[in-house]
Amino acid sequence: MNNKIIQEAVKYLGVPYVWGGTTPEGFDCSGLVQYVYAKNGIKLPRVSQDQSKLGKDVPLNELQPNDLLFWGGVGTAHHVAIYIGDGYFIQAPQPGDKVRITKISDYKPDFARRLS
Repeated sequence: MNNKIIQEAVKYLGVPYVWGGTTPEGFDCSGLVQYVYAKNGIKLPRVSQDQSKLGKDVPLNELQPNDLLFWGGVGTAHHVAIYIGDGYFIQAPQPGDKVRITKISDYKPDFARRLS
């Protein structure tokens, strides 16, 4: 992994949240993650439940940029975001909101996965 993931993700700051959205016209959480990783040649499943089963588990106190953050459980995750470093992540939060950067202490994930 490299910071090309993060560079790609920040291009979509301000894009509206769209339930089921998978393009820069509008993203949901897993659609944003899938799109950003695909732009970097990494194919991911479409939904957060399936994305949460990939890679290896990472303790939240050992996060690195590009780690995927999840809310819920492995296989049952209901939200996913990309850790960008320094205690922040980028996410497509919820209907009525836009892709934005959030402080991890404001919305703590349940677990994280590292894809490489």
